Amino acid sequence: MADKTPIEDSIVIIPTYNEKENIEKMIRKVFSLPKEFDILIIDDGSPDGTASIVKKLQEEFPDRLFLLERKGKLGLGTAYIAGFRWALQKNYEYIFEMDADFSHNPEDLLHLYKACSQDGADVAIGSRYITGVNVVNWPMSRVLLSYFASKYVRFITGLEINDTTAGFKCYRREVLETIDLDHIKFKGYAFQIEMKYTAYKSGFTLKEVPIIFINRVDGVSKMSGGIFNEAVLGVVQLKLKSFFRKYPQKKTVNS
Repeated sequence: MADKTPIEDSIVIIPTYNEKENIEKMIRKVFSLPKEFDILIIDDGSPDGTASIVKKLQEEFPDRLFLLERKGKLGLGTAYIAGFRWALQKNYEYIFEMDADFSHNPEDLLHLYKACSQDGADVAIGSRYITGVNVVNWPMSRVLLSYFASKYVRFITGLEINDTTAGFKCYRREVLETIDLDHIKFKGYAFQIEMKYTAYKSGFTLKEVPIIFINRVDGVSKMSGGIFNEAVLGVVQLKLKSFFRKYPQKKTVNS
């Protein structure tokens, strides 16, 4: 049985690599929100001492701040999957993905939470494109690349969402219990697409919540051309494999 009541049962998973400029500010901001969120930092051996900062803060927040340390950069997807397994083992009901660099506004955690806890969503997606293009401080080339990448993914997969590559999300635990996490193959940019597509194919409800995405001010972006290439090729692979794969389905409650 879970130790906490569901209304408090939320964990924010934040992968980090060299985020010493942002991590303490982010942790304190999340902990200042009117709803209680716990935080799990997954650090991939940051040489800048990010994990040391988190360990120091754990002395101040021993029951709300957790840390998984991994040796070397093992990929965004594997970081989140490690976090998902940890959160499921600890009986969290609402499990969030968020970046450490303030490109995702922590205040929007409240809106994602509401979408899943009150509005019937199984997966809530912080969407940059549901109300136009809400991206700040990106060069136009990157805005266009991201926007049309989402359009491309939507066309290939049939996903009925505008921001198919978004990485700011809330999952109800049932989604992550149902999806076979061992079958999630992509580690980079395509990981976000694969998770949404698998949830969609498994019968879960995906809901977009409008956000404003602000490019990082401190630290260095981890995005690269190779990550985008993985997404372009990965989407085609996902679609082709889906014709030969049976997806586990969301459990229905008999009325």
